[in-house]
Amino acid sequence: MRVKILVFSFFLSIAFFVSAQDLDQFNAERIDKTKAGMLVLGTWATANIALSPILASRSDGSMKYFHQMNGYWNAVNLIIAGIGFYNATTVDPAGLSVSESLKEQYALEKILLFNAGLDLAYMAGGLYLLERAKREDGNTNRLKGFGQSIILQGGFLFAFDVAFYLVQRANGEKLLNYVDQLALSPTGFSLIWKI
Repeated sequence: MRVKILVFSFFLSIAFFVSAQDLDQFNAERIDKTKAGMLVLGTWATANIALSPILASRSDGSMKYFHQMNGYWNAVNLIIAGIGFYNATTVDPAGLSVSESLKEQYALEKILLFNAGLDLAYMAGGLYLLERAKREDGNTNRLKGFGQSIILQGGFLFAFDVAFYLVQRANGEKLLNYVDQLALSPTGFSLIWKI
């Protein structure tokens, strides 16, 4: 009887160890993908901030305002990327429980989908500015340049947020597979080891 208990305990310990490693690996991958996403956003923002003043000084008419807005817009993007990257570096992937991992994953996916909706609103705002630029009121160049810039930046952010969502969602499927291995019943807890 003791041998059976020892063997059972041994295999149960291995199962929990492997299971905990899977969860830690999932969280580490989510965090690494978040860092990579923030680096992409930060690189886009930095390039726009660096080039915008140069290009604006060499342009006139609506293109001057186009480049100015690219710089303004990406100052905000750079702040967001910096905060997102910093927050990702402060999370310990081994310190998250299953429920915390689910909450983090779900919150990230919701934020990305919400942002994609905002991006569409930005582009609609840019189209509105282009329409307003057709009126002769002295602000035509500024409205046209700002509108074009907002459409470009909104388009980039939409593509970024959708791609980032799809990457994170694929990673989230791994978490759901992990959770499928856990079973909780009124009489106890079990771990299903799928081979």
